[in-house]
Amino acid sequence: MSSTYRVGVVGLVHDHVWSEIKHWAVIPHVELVAVADAHPPLLERAQSEFGIDQTFDDVGRLFDECELDVVQVCTANSEGADVIEQAAARGIHAVVEKPMAATLEQADRMLAAVENAGTQLMLNWPFRWRANTTQAWRLLQDGAIGHVFNARVRMAHKGPREFGCSDYFCDWLYDASRNGAGAIIDYCSYGAVAFRHLFGMPNAVQGVAARLVKTDMAVDDNAAITLIYDDRFAQAEASWCQISGYHDAVYYGTSGTLWTDEGTIWIAREDGAKEEILVEPLPEGERNGPEYFIGCLDRNETPSDVCAANVGRDAQAILQAGLDSAQSGRRIELT
Repeated sequence: MSSTYRVGVVGLVHDHVWSEIKHWAVIPHVELVAVADAHPPLLERAQSEFGIDQTFDDVGRLFDECELDVVQVCTANSEGADVIEQAAARGIHAVVEKPMAATLEQADRMLAAVENAGTQLMLNWPFRWRANTTQAWRLLQDGAIGHVFNARVRMAHKGPREFGCSDYFCDWLYDASRNGAGAIIDYCSYGAVAFRHLFGMPNAVQGVAARLVKTDMAVDDNAAITLIYDDRFAQAEASWCQISGYHDAVYYGTSGTLWTDEGTIWIAREDGAKEEILVEPLPEGERNGPEYFIGCLDRNETPSDVCAANVGRDAQAILQAGLDSAQSGRRIELT
């Protein structure tokens, strides 16, 4: 790999893209080369705010006309597989925003493409760059509260549009064919990937999803997927209706309970004592997705934990089974 990484951006309709471009822009040996999107105002913003001179309204032209090492994919969920296949065929590594895709079939295509090409694919999960989240995972893996027999990851806010998401983002979030569904795909994905990372694949899942509150959309605004293991249950919960947002987790163990809360970590013990755990800052090189991915390429390493492509694919399988369960009313076996 060259000393300077030439990075292209495909898709500007996922609002996370703007913070990700900022991260790419400050890495010393990264050059932001080009961006592709079908919306002229978004291309103009990328050009004016970040000085990305080469803009394209067609992804194929970007790949044909630009020599790239890495592509950041921020399309609608349903469009990522096509982009990853094109990138892999040209030997270009890729970062894609969570979740991996709109469907399991698309996720499988993405994984097959990079495995066949020998390129790297990283899934960018915003909570991976929250110090308390990743430290909580390490504490659990080290046995800080014994055997975890139940867990809950809840991701909730008052709704994408109400939360401040752009019309470009909401247009596809509220479209089941482009998002995969509604809140169940968008926000249950966090619990699905966290539990896959911590506990492996479940034996089965049971899902529920419905539009309970909002009338301005045709997709579910609340959902939950229960992951069923031999020795634990784990709930991935999602809401686009909750007043006062919540993006945290609780883990119930045989020797204590651990939970995160707005940047903190707490552990309650059997004697009733509650201890706040000092949260250590993220180390340099793991503070955001772009710098972590470039570090992996520099070291010729594969992204790990929730960022790994195979883990993202398995999380997509959990989401797909949860959606199938919600639609059929049946428990879905995975093993």
